[in-house]
Parts: sequence; C-alpha cells; structure tokens
Amino acid sequence: MEMEPPHNWESADGALTRRRVVIRGAVQGVGFRPFVYRIATELSLRGWVNNSPQGVFLEVEGPSARVDAFLARLQSAPPPRAVVQSVFLETLAPAGFAGFEIRRSDVNGGKTALILPDLAMCPDCAREILDPTNRRYLYPFTNCTNCGPRFSIINALPYDRPNTTMAGFPMCPDCLAEYTDPLDRRFHAQPNACPACGPHVELWDSRGRVMALREEAIVHAARAIRQGKTVAMKGIGGFLLLADACDETAVRRLRRRKRRECKPFALLFPSLQCVKDECEVGEVEESLLTGPAAPIVLLRRRTALGTIISSEVAPQNPYLGAMLPYSPLHSLLMSELGFPVVATSGNLAEEPICTDEREALDRLSGIADVFLIHNRPILRHVDDSVVRVAAGEPMVLRRARGYAPLPVRTPELCAPALAMGAHLKNAIAVSVGHDVFISQHIGDLENCQALDAFNSVIHDFAELYDHKPAIIACDLHPDYASSQAAEARPEPKLAVQHHRAHILSCLADNGETGPALGVAWDGTGYGEDGSIWGGEFLRVEGVRCDRVAHIRPFRLPGGDAAVKDPRRSAFGLLYEMMGPAVAERDDLAPVRAMKAAERHTLASMLENGLNAPITTSMGRLFDAVSSLAGVRQEDQFEGQAAMELEYAMDGYAALEKGYAFGFKCDGPIILDWQPVIEAVIADVQRRQPAAAISARFHNGLVDAIAEVARRVGEPTVALSGGCFQNLYLLERTLRRLEADGFRPLRHRDVPPNDGGIALGQVMACALEGRGPTAR
Repeated sequence: MEMEPPHNWESADGALTRRRVVIRGAVQGVGFRPFVYRIATELSLRGWVNNSPQGVFLEVEGPSARVDAFLARLQSAPPPRAVVQSVFLETLAPAGFAGFEIRRSDVNGGKTALILPDLAMCPDCAREILDPTNRRYLYPFTNCTNCGPRFSIINALPYDRPNTTMAGFPMCPDCLAEYTDPLDRRFHAQPNACPACGPHVELWDSRGRVMALREEAIVHAARAIRQGKTVAMKGIGGFLLLADACDETAVRRLRRRKRRECKPFALLFPSLQCVKDECEVGEVEESLLTGPAAPIVLLRRRTALGTIISSEVAPQNPYLGAMLPYSPLHSLLMSELGFPVVATSGNLAEEPICTDEREALDRLSGIADVFLIHNRPILRHVDDSVVRVAAGEPMVLRRARGYAPLPVRTPELCAPALAMGAHLKNAIAVSVGHDVFISQHIGDLENCQALDAFNSVIHDFAELYDHKPAIIACDLHPDYASSQAAEARPEPKLAVQHHRAHILSCLADNGETGPALGVAWDGTGYGEDGSIWGGEFLRVEGVRCDRVAHIRPFRLPGGDAAVKDPRRSAFGLLYEMMGPAVAERDDLAPVRAMKAAERHTLASMLENGLNAPITTSMGRLFDAVSSLAGVRQEDQFEGQAAMELEYAMDGYAALEKGYAFGFKCDGPIILDWQPVIEAVIADVQRRQPAAAISARFHNGLVDAIAEVARRVGEPTVALSGGCFQNLYLLERTLRRLEADGFRPLRHRDVPPNDGGIALGQVMACALEGRGPTAR
C-alpha cells in the first residue's frame, strides 16, 4: 500500500539518502510494520517494510535529517511487546521510491526471527469485551497486535495469518478493514476475528453432546462450577480443569479424580483485589500478575482467619499459586463467577496437558463433568508458567506460556546444537548463533504420552527454525529417556554431567561463562563416578569442571524408592552412623514409622550394598532431616518433605544459629553431615520444636556454603539446582555471600530446577566446541 507523502519531497532538510535497516528480535506480531509505516509517513519518507524469517527488513529514503530522525525514533520507542536484539544499518544509493509501502512478507532465507510467546489480554481488548456498544462485546477471542495467542498457533515463520491456525477463519469485511489499515491497532494482528467470522465456544457434556453455544456456553459453564462440578476448559495452550476453590467437596473430588493427593493446585482469581484479599502482593508480584506473561505467581497467604479458599487447595502450604484471567475467555468466565477457582492443567498426574477437544473427551472424561471447548486449533501444548519473587526479583520455576520460546542470549557462539534436557521437568533447547531457544515445559518423561510430547516438541522446533543440529547434547545418565533418544540419533553426541549443566545454565542466565564456583544442590544427578550426586560444589572455567567439594556420601536403601519415602533417606544416614543397631531405635521418628520387618530388610540391603546406591544428594539430606524432625515421613509428590521442612520454620529462621557441618579436606572438601544429624537427634530428644530444628538446619547450610566459598576463593558463586527453589535458603545465601565479599549469581529467566538443564547442555556444547571433546 503506497501513500504520497504530505509534504514537498524536495526540502531544505538535506541531501537525499537511502538506508537499509534489518531489525532482529521478537518483532513480528507486535505491530512493528505499522509502527515503521506511521513514522515514515509522518516524516514524509519513502520506501518499504516487510517481514522475513529473519526479522523485519525495511528501506527508507528521503532527506538526510529526516532519515536520521526516523532511525532515532525507530530505536528509542519500539512497540510495547517488541524485543529488539539488534539493528543493522546500511547506506545505499537513492532508488527514487514513489511512496512508503508495507510489502508482502518474504519467505526466503534462514529462520532466525524470534517467535513471541502467547500474550495476556491487553487493557484495550479487556474494555472492548465488556462494552455493550462494541461489536466484540462478550467475544472470547478478541485480540490485537498487543495481545493474544502467538506461539501456540504459529505453524511457520514468518508470522503471517496463513502460517497460523487462524488460516481456516476467513475475515469478515469489518475485520479485514482493521487488518489492512496501518493506523488500526489490529493491523496485521494475525488472530484477528470477531463473532461474525472467528472461532466460537461450545459447552459439551462428557459424551461430546452440545449443551450450549457461544455466550450461553460460558454462562452454563459458570453455573456448573457453582454447582460443585468440574469444568474442562480449552484455553490458549491446552485444557484447564476448573472447580470452585471455596468448595471443599469440589476440590477434594477433583483431587481424587486427577490422582493428585496433596500437591498444591493453582488458582485463577477474578480480580487483582480478590488476590490481595487472600495473599500478600508486593509491587513486583503485582507487575507479574498483571503483565503480558501473566504467569502463576507464588504468593504468601494472609492469615487463614476468614479465608474463603478451601484448605484442600494447598494443604500444609503457606503459599498459593495465583493468576489472573489472561485471555478473554478466562475473563468472561471469571466475570460471570466472581470468586476464585482451582485452575489446574487438564491431564492426569504425570501426563502432558490435553490440547484437542476429542482427545480431552477421551483422557479427561473421568475427571471433568462438562467441557467448555472452542474450535480454534491449538498447534502445540503450552502450560501456565510459574514464577516466584526471590530477593526482590522474579525467578521462573516453570517456563512456558508468556516466556517460551523467547531465547536466552548467550556470550558464547555455538554451532547448531540440540539439547535433550533432563528426565524430570523436561524442556529441550536448540541453539542458533548466540540465541538458545528453550522449549515450553514438557514435564516428566515417565510415560508414553510424555515421550510423545517430547518427540513432538523436538520435531516442532526443527521445523520452526529449519534447525539441523551439528551436535546433540544429553544428560550423562544413560537410562534417562532423553539420553536414550539422543543415542538413537545419528549426529555426534555430548553427554553433559547433570550438575555441570545446572551451573552452566545459571551462568548463561546471567550472561556469563565463568570462572565461578558453582553450588549445585538437588535430589538426583548421575555423577562421573557412577554414584548419585546432588550436594555438589563445582569450579567451572571454560571446558574445565572440577568437583571441589560435596557432602559426605551415604547409601539410599531402595534407590529410587527413597525419593518418595523420606524415612529411607533418614535410615540410610542413621545406618552410616550406627550400623545395624539402628533398626531397634524406636525413639527415632523414621524408624518408629516403619514396621519391624521393613527396618530389618532395609538394614540388610545397606549391609550388603544391594539396591542401596551411594549418594551425595542434598535433596535426600533435606528429606532425612524432615523425617527425623517429625515433619513428614512419606511424600505424596516430589519434594514435599523438603518443602514442609522449609515452611515449618516460620518465625524462627533469623533467630537460630546453624548446625555445624564437619569439614574434611583430603582431596575434595567433604561436608560431613554427621554432626548435623547428631544435633537434630539431640534437639528432638529435648523436644525442641520442628521450627527451631528447621531453622538451625537451613542456617547451617548457608554457613557451609560460605565456608566452602571461602576455602575455594573463587569470587563468583553460582547457585543452581532444585534446592534453590527454597526461598529462605536462596535469599539467606545471597545475603551471606554478598556480606562475605563474593558475587553470587542466581536464576531469573530460566528455572533453577531441571527445566534449565537443556540451556546448560547447550552451553557445554559451545565451550567444548573449542576442543575435540564431542564423541
């Protein structure tokens, strides 16, 4: 579309010049081309702009002074959702363009443009759907260039409507007029639609029979929730299971059907004020809740007195996972209800989220009573992201909607690599130059459905970015499903030790490569010596990674069975201290919680080293202390004992001196836990409260980190691994290290848990690529 400039082309602004501009980053689907068009026409410049698989390309021609003004405005105030990584400028001879036009997208060349995540509904669209005079009143698929689905609907680059799942919805004349008007905020908003031409919602019963259509479907779905029923709602990236969060019976029924005994449910609130009524919301938390990513935010509850939230939502947990409506459909449903609902992923435990309504009927029919569905296809599953605020800054715990697939920009240039991630909390990653594109959360690779999702995401990223890996990175553990998938591929492989990947991930999250002392604390990671690591201090510098310290090894009776049975971790530690006599110690909580036959079986396993692997796992040490302190003897979900031990210390934490670890320095520094366990037992026998025991344990861990850092002497200390999801441990460690003169690094945009492993694996490829270390 060409427009004659409103001013005289020949002016006193200077000699004619023509500049070619290449803008790379997340610059498609955010209104960048109309933004360029408006500036150019306001300044009476000529040329063109288009999308390409590499970003936004443009040429601009006119008097030098006005071209310079154009370039200044282009870089100083881009559209609000744009992420500009680089701007390339080139001076060319004037071409004599007739006007300024927005050209058809170029489909040639390598695919390096950044795909935006799905964005939460903007204030303008929120107002429109509640305005009875607006043609999109109550329309649940309202969006514009500032909001709406992106990653979940795009099939290929460049980001144009024919390359999305909206291709099957031809626009009506009114929508088309908006779409083609550079001055409209819906100009080239690819999912643009209205009630006349776009997708619609339906309410189905458990057999797929239509119960209601369009607005009535939302009204009836709300009525079902009020009646205590569970609604499976098809959202942006998959299905959510919704139930009245104030109805204990409804929440308990959902737990039973979903096979989720105790793990906290996320909550969807109707308004920010409703969240504030239930939770403590600081400035950073509020910006997260209301921002374009709109993740689930972990918030501390206010006093339980007078709360409307059922105790079944998050048992024994002082935090609630809260989010606000992030799509028009969510908003309209919550406006109809006016109270918080459980909003948990539409799946059975350990399965990936459902994305298709027919699939949901099959997989969720035993959970949901009715189904609120729509006919806009979801191309890829995208769970809700989870974020918490630590030391005043956001820390992503699950990276998906609102964040994926924006890349991490790394200081190291990497050959095209595919990283397969870990076994639990899996996400994969691909590298393109300095960009590492981390996939959305996939989950635990424990069943066929999860493995299908894993393989689908790998294929998906290869197609989106035309990515042909030169190397495959995987975990060192040979039995991980992700490692076995790597072995089945023909490309060269690099097996990366789990905890090294954790530390490299933390460094990359901070734009660094080392040298650093890495503290990698988690539950399980295959060590270079074949044992189970997890309480590690690694000094990393380039390709070098030296294990400079770790906790004292002990045996885990039953191996993987101990992960869900904190008593076994405690029994393994106690056996190291006391030998077979531990089986008779009825005065100790973990022993007392076992039957006599089980105690003697475990003692025999430990004595003979049968199914009792050696470990240095900090996660299992947390479990053991939780068990000894009487906090939790058996887990219903991963990490429950450690979480409840953290929560137990409220009010005591800053008042207690830490338990003292022993230190042995023959080779790597060994942190001896025996003095700690002896002190815990003594405190239990003195009937000290679990809160005091927990505080002393946590503070002792911080002292131990500070002591190892002092002995190693590396100025930078990187903290990674699932244990650093523990808010108290992380924040107190950061303060202590800073006070002692160290520079601590923590995770922000990439999870500290195994969801960040793929990034570390890519970084290992970049570093190892300097030498012949790949096999």
